[in-house]
Amino acid sequence: MTSNPDVVARDWWKSAVVYQVYPRSFMDGNGDGVGDIPGIRQRLDHLEHLGVDVVWLSPVYRSPMDDNGYDISDYYDVDPLFGTLEDLDGLIEDLHARGMKLVMDLVVNHTSSAHAWFEESRSSRDNPKRDWYWWRPPRPGRTGGEPGAEPTNWGSVFSGSAWAWDEATGEYYLHIFAESQPDLNWENPEVRQAVYSMMNWWLDRGVDGFRMDVINLISKVTVPGSPGLLDGEVGGNGGPINTRVYGDQGPYVLNGPRVHDYLQEMHREVFAHRPAGLLTVGETPATSVDQARLYTDPARAEVDMVFQFEHVDLDSGPQGKWDIVPMTVRDLKESLFRWQEGLAEAGWNSLYLGNHDQPRLVSRFGDDSPEHREASATALATMLHLLRGTPYVYQGDEIGMANTPLPDISHCRDVESINAYQDLLDAGLPPEEAMGRIRHKSRDNARTPVQWDDSPHAGFSTADPWLPASPDHATVNVAAQVGVAGSVLEHHRALIALRHEEPVVVHGETVPVLADHEQVVAFVRRHEGRELLVVVNASSEDGVVADVPDAEAWASAELVLCNRASPSHDGFVLGPWEARVHRR
Repeated sequence: MTSNPDVVARDWWKSAVVYQVYPRSFMDGNGDGVGDIPGIRQRLDHLEHLGVDVVWLSPVYRSPMDDNGYDISDYYDVDPLFGTLEDLDGLIEDLHARGMKLVMDLVVNHTSSAHAWFEESRSSRDNPKRDWYWWRPPRPGRTGGEPGAEPTNWGSVFSGSAWAWDEATGEYYLHIFAESQPDLNWENPEVRQAVYSMMNWWLDRGVDGFRMDVINLISKVTVPGSPGLLDGEVGGNGGPINTRVYGDQGPYVLNGPRVHDYLQEMHREVFAHRPAGLLTVGETPATSVDQARLYTDPARAEVDMVFQFEHVDLDSGPQGKWDIVPMTVRDLKESLFRWQEGLAEAGWNSLYLGNHDQPRLVSRFGDDSPEHREASATALATMLHLLRGTPYVYQGDEIGMANTPLPDISHCRDVESINAYQDLLDAGLPPEEAMGRIRHKSRDNARTPVQWDDSPHAGFSTADPWLPASPDHATVNVAAQVGVAGSVLEHHRALIALRHEEPVVVHGETVPVLADHEQVVAFVRRHEGRELLVVVNASSEDGVVADVPDAEAWASAELVLCNRASPSHDGFVLGPWEARVHRR
């Protein structure tokens, strides 16, 4: 471990664990059925008990809430739904007093259409802020507002066209996501400076860094001529882009030609003149290992780590997210270990299996049946936390929360899920098959209230919550697990403590073993003569043989962690979802 204090201050996040709070669903402090900042402050004992170092706070800015806060109408204020600026100041003080940091969500690829910048931009074609967004005339020879007149054929991530017609000014504006989320034009230096000023304002207020939402979309590919943008391939390789009817915008908006210039400029304007230790996390969908290395190489001064999507897209077929295909343990291992190798010498990765945009990890990667839920939750956590990178715990994952029952589309609140359901029906799928896909991957799965206890509404609120608590909260909740040996919560505490105490977890190389095994995930971490062996049976089958190299010597090594009271079998024969960590 380095002894240089400047490097320690700069790289503290390598030994840290981040906890994501989705405020709408974390804790309701005022009894209106919606989580808020006072509610978060009430539950800080839980985070301190867990041992996390950083709270990543999903957006609490003023917003019409079309996308639950990721459509921001005022970057300088807190939405009354969540509290006040004073409440947020108090949260920062509370966290700092407990030795924790606060990272804000930074959403600057787009704003809300209700933002003052956009209202000015759409007021007239000659408004000074017109060029702050992507405005384009109809396709030559077509009448604006009619099908096919859009400047390009790009599809929106949230279904439909990525262009919205504005009757008043006779032009279209670009929205990669919802129509109420127009894209900022980062080509305009005034836009960039306005963003940097806002970031500095929050850092001056005591925020410890930013998680940057879809930050690799801020640079678009442009070409000479009008409209200066190109059509995408229809029926292409899918991914997050709707390509069944519309064109794939991905090649023109993902990891664009000036994105690294912009991030380096951001670093110079916002971070370079501040004390070391601020955290910058770039959410970068559809990013390769090689691209991630560029984003996170410290010598390039862009971001500290990436939040990449490859492993959570493994069950997405050629037509994207809702084209669900089987995902194998070997698929998952291959992806995880390729990223471990690719960022081993330069760069850094975020370690996660679930967040506010993903279904619950125990339902997706594990087995959420009553028999195996706890074991699979702790097995997956063991695998994740002991890789090289910074682990992220999404609220509720630390107790093994699972997907929630969604009987029909009326139970969904997520705009993406609602739009996708209609798309699937329009494509000819029977309603139950379409709903089956929504149940599997809807973002609503991750957004049900945190299950604090077995009382009505799971202890989240005294009122009916904005999204009903999952019915299993009577048995799966924080109160039932605190201090209970072997619980999912206490296993997370042990993993977090191990990362804090053991340099090999932070700095060690990752050496995969049993790469071809169909059920076992196993790897060795090595650093300065210390070794950890992590062995996980990622299946519900009993008696799985993990023929690890040097098994006899490892069997006699210290058993640091096991997600059972004792190993199920002699040697490296594993029970369902059994996870062991040996040290020598």
